[in-house]
Amino acid sequence: MLSRIPSKARGGKAKLEDVTRLLDELRSDLAAKKLTPKRRKQLLEELKVHGRAVESADPIFTKEGIQTLAHYAFDEPDVQVAQEALRCIANALLLEPKMRQVFVDLDYAPKAADKLKSEDIDDEFLLSRILFLMTYDTDANYDPLVTDNSLAEHINDAMARHAKRYSKSARRASQMHTSPMDLMALSETLKLLFNITHFYPDLAEHFSKSIPHIFKILNRRKIPSPPLQAPVNYLINALINLDLEDKKGQQLKFLGMNAVFPKIDAKCNAEHLINILDNAIVAYSEKELDDKVAPVLTLIRRVYEIAPDGVKKYMEWLLLPTDEERSRPLGQSDTLSARLLRLSTSAMTPSLRGSISAMMFELSGKDASKFVQNVGYGFAAGFLMSNNIQMPENAMEAHATAEAEAESAAVNPITGQRLDAEDPSSEAPMTDEEKEREAERLFVLFERLKATGVMDVVNPVEEAYRSGRIEELPDDAD
Repeated sequence: MLSRIPSKARGGKAKLEDVTRLLDELRSDLAAKKLTPKRRKQLLEELKVHGRAVESADPIFTKEGIQTLAHYAFDEPDVQVAQEALRCIANALLLEPKMRQVFVDLDYAPKAADKLKSEDIDDEFLLSRILFLMTYDTDANYDPLVTDNSLAEHINDAMARHAKRYSKSARRASQMHTSPMDLMALSETLKLLFNITHFYPDLAEHFSKSIPHIFKILNRRKIPSPPLQAPVNYLINALINLDLEDKKGQQLKFLGMNAVFPKIDAKCNAEHLINILDNAIVAYSEKELDDKVAPVLTLIRRVYEIAPDGVKKYMEWLLLPTDEERSRPLGQSDTLSARLLRLSTSAMTPSLRGSISAMMFELSGKDASKFVQNVGYGFAAGFLMSNNIQMPENAMEAHATAEAEAESAAVNPITGQRLDAEDPSSEAPMTDEEKEREAERLFVLFERLKATGVMDVVNPVEEAYRSGRIEELPDDAD
C-alpha cells in the first residue's frame, strides 16, 4: 500500500471542492513559502486520501496537479513532506495511466532516477514504483537514465543494502523478522530491474553487480509456503534477463568469478532453484502451476545451459529419473522427476507441458535417443513429434538399453521401467484372429500418421510383410 495513514475521504461535489482547495493552497505556497512543513505534510496527506480513487479528484489527474506534487516531491527539503508528495504521485500514476506520460513530458524521470540514490526505505519503495509504472504506457527512454542518471548504480546499491541484511550474523533475523516495508521496497526494486532488462536488454550488463546479491537473498531466505510468493517470485524474475553467463565480463571484473557458480560451492544456486521448484509443485494446484512455475523452469534451464560440467551432472541427477525409480513405470513414484513427467502430459498445464519436456530434452544433451532412454518413449514421443525431431531408430525395440558407458539393466523403452521389474502378464495369449485384427488396426494407424506429414515413419506391418516375417495363409489353413 502507498499510504499507511487511515483517513476518510468525502465524495462527490464536496470531494472535488476539497481537492481543488488543497491543490490551490499547495500551489500558492510554492511562491509564497509561508506554510510550515507540518502544514504542507497535512495538506498532502489529505490530498493522498482523496487521490485513492479517481472519481471527483480530477484536479490531481492533470498536468498542473502532477507538476505541483512533483515540486514538493523533488524540491522539498523536508523528507516527510517529499514522501507524502511521492505517495500522491505514485497513486496518480497507478490509477490513471495517462498521467505517466504527463510525468515523463514534464521531465521528472531523471529526477526520480537521481533521487533513488536515497538509502531511505520509503524513498526506495516509492521511487522504484514510480519508475516501474513509467515502463508502461510512456515513451520514457531508460538508456539515459542508466548512463546519465546512474539508475543502474542506484538499483545495484539498493540490492547490496538488502543483501547485507542476509549476512551470516543477521541471517536468522532476516528469515523471520524482516519488516513488511523492507520486503515491499525490495519487491518494487526487483520489478523495476526486471522491466528495464526486459524492455532494454542491452542494459542488462549494467546490473551484473546485483546478481550475487539476488542469489544471496534467494538462498538465505527460508523458502516460504507457498514458495513463489513475494519476494521469491520477483527475485527469480529479476535474474532471468541478466547476463548470467557473464558475456560482458562484468562479474569477472567486479567479483573475480561468475556469481551464479560461486567458488565456495558451485552448485548451491542451481540446487536452491530446484528445491524451490520441488516445493512449488507440491504446494500449488496444477492450474496454478501453469502460470507460477514457468519463470523457475526458465531460470533453471538458463543456469543449466551455462553450467560447468560438474554442476550439469548434479542438476541431471536431481531432475532426471534415477535407476531406483525404474522399478516402476516412470512417472508413478513421488519424486520430483516423476511429478514433472506427470505434469508434462497433464491437460491442466498446457503452457507448462512444453517447458518441462524441453528441459528434460536439454538435460539429455538434446539427444533424442538419450531423451527416450531417460524418460521413456511414452513421455518423449509427443515432444519429439511436435518439434519435428527424428525419432530414434531403436525407440520401439523391446530391449533398448542405456548407453554403453552406463551398465544398467534393460528397460522397457515405452514406460522406462526395468524389464526385470515388470509384472508377468496374467492375460491369456491372443488368438490368431485377435492378432490379425490388431495388425490391421496398427497398419491403419501408421498409414494415418504417415498421411499427416508430421514425421517420416515406416509402417511396421508393411515392413514385416516385405521382410517375410508375415505369411499370407490360404483360407482353408488351420
